[in-house]
Amino acid sequence: MARANVKPPDVNLELILEEVAKEKGIEKSALIETIEAAILKAAQNTFGPNRELEAQYKPETGHVELYQFMIVVDEVEDPEREIQVDDATRLGLQAELGEELGFQIFWRESDAQKAEQQDKQYGDLLGVKQARQSFGRIAAQTAKQVLLQRVRDAERDIIYEEYKDRKGDLIRGIVRRFERGNNIIVDVGRTEAILPGREQTPRENYRPGERIVAYVKDVDREARGPLVILSRADPRLVDKLFEAEVPEIYEGIVRIVAVAREAGSRSKIAVTSRDADVDPVGACVGMKGSRVQAVVQELRGEKIDIVPYDRDPARYVIAAIQPAEVHKVIVDEAGGRMEIVVPDEKLSLAIGRKGQNVRLASQLTDWKLDVISASKFKVMEEEAVDALQQIDLVSDALAKAMYRMGFRALEEVAEASVEELAGIQGLGDEAHAATIKDQAAETMDRLRDERLNDIASREEPPTERERLLCVPGLGARTLTLLEDGGYKSLAAVVKEDEDRLGIRTGLGLKKAASIKRAAEDFARRERELYAASRDASEAEAAVEPVEPEAEPDKPVADDPATETTTG
Repeated sequence: MARANVKPPDVNLELILEEVAKEKGIEKSALIETIEAAILKAAQNTFGPNRELEAQYKPETGHVELYQFMIVVDEVEDPEREIQVDDATRLGLQAELGEELGFQIFWRESDAQKAEQQDKQYGDLLGVKQARQSFGRIAAQTAKQVLLQRVRDAERDIIYEEYKDRKGDLIRGIVRRFERGNNIIVDVGRTEAILPGREQTPRENYRPGERIVAYVKDVDREARGPLVILSRADPRLVDKLFEAEVPEIYEGIVRIVAVAREAGSRSKIAVTSRDADVDPVGACVGMKGSRVQAVVQELRGEKIDIVPYDRDPARYVIAAIQPAEVHKVIVDEAGGRMEIVVPDEKLSLAIGRKGQNVRLASQLTDWKLDVISASKFKVMEEEAVDALQQIDLVSDALAKAMYRMGFRALEEVAEASVEELAGIQGLGDEAHAATIKDQAAETMDRLRDERLNDIASREEPPTERERLLCVPGLGARTLTLLEDGGYKSLAAVVKEDEDRLGIRTGLGLKKAASIKRAAEDFARRERELYAASRDASEAEAAVEPVEPEAEPDKPVADDPATETTTG
């Protein structure tokens, strides 16, 4: 027996809209506007974008009705928007010139009879008969897609508003599933969050259904996937875990000043107290280490060093480099560096495995740290003193006094102010200090000429370090700053912007501009300078020494060591 074709009933949108609005927390009016816009867009795509169309939702029927409007004119220029006044009268439409007439376009299957009657009466005028046959299906699909997208967008907006203020907080959730790229999807209540692979710590593994505590790193409304982005690797996770475990931190009595972390391995935190009676380190450690152990357990065994913050940078660094013992700290405020001298047997402890301890201490204190052994420091001190003694009028005692005042290289003396040099014990007044300053600059020029001469006399090409040291005004200290900034060749200095060069190296804009100009000039004249140095050396070697003229014979004085006899 053949089945009869049963037409699906028209869907009443009123009930659907009310249910969606209630369940998703979206305004019903916003949903109605969305559906009207969807039907209108589908109609423009089907009937043509030039028609004057309008979609109206009727709550009493739960349907969206479509209308086409046309203007009554004398002469029709646009048949899709205009109707001639005579045609309007012939069709029984009472309208005056300039008046706008509205025609309902019946597109639902339940209105098939009305559509057929409309085609008989106004079919030639409206010209929508053929397109209307497929419009119902297109409109339904479009409305469904747009409504679903609107619901998804509204849900994202609601989630964003709910979670945007939780950025920077801890959040607890349950691991749900794993996605491509090693991403973990976490159920955090109203929504799902993502823990990207880059924000996970090494050696941590999770299973579906396992509970997890993470740091809310960002809430991104424009993200393709989940809005809430979590992190287990961010240093601020350590900060928030201690805040949750230590009441004194939550109350503001103890403050975490800085956190340095290598996720999954080791962290250092610096703490201070506003109350002199509260030990910040003890508060974070807790009774028998209970508080810090709770954090370590949550971080799955990650080691944590808690150090007291000190306003004195040197004391702060000494605390941060623990457990290593420190003999001496030399501070270079201009370069933002410190040399930390430790006993030879404690050098590996201070540096840490693969440099981890000193690296974390540097991150924590925001100082560039150079850890050296006591024996190496002694050698460096001797070399620096010898370098300073190359300046005329600088004795061994004065060179040591200059070293104790922080002068390590000739260029530091050449660039120092006269007042600063005059303050060195044993150096003398400002006039003598000015002389020392000038002689330091002359010594740098002399050493530079010697380097050029040495390079010119060799067959092998100079190294990049040698080339840089041949640049006027560039000494050992500046070379160190350039190398630390990533400029290890003459070409790298020449190509770099002077402002960026000054910022990355810490030289300052004025010094960086001077070095860059000198490097550019040297790069242009490098071969010429080598040749000139070689020619000057050969000319000097070619000059034969002149024998002094013989003096007139003089009586030879008795040599006291020679015995004389007389006959």
